[in-house]
Amino acid sequence: MSDISVRDNPADNRFEAFVDGKLAGFSAYALSDGVIAFTHTEVDDAFEGHGVGSALVRQSLDQVRESGTLQVKALCPFVRVWIEHHPDYQDLTRPR
Repeated sequence: MSDISVRDNPADNRFEAFVDGKLAGFSAYALSDGVIAFTHTEVDDAFEGHGVGSALVRQSLDQVRESGTLQVKALCPFVRVWIEHHPDYQDLTRPR
């Protein structure tokens, strides 16, 4: 599969994954008091099984880390499990 690029779309409160210029998936979030809460992640059926979801979460969290100002709350089950399997991203999460 081609490179997957992820961009923040603050107008729609979501990170969007693109493959060859086509929207392949998104991860919705809500911002409040220094916390970014990931609420829902979807990958288009045409891109399922090609690593789009993982790339979407990884690149989204990388952008959050670069901001240096937000803590992550993983309300979305996909994001929560992804973080559980990638300990190097667990420092971004808020204690429950």
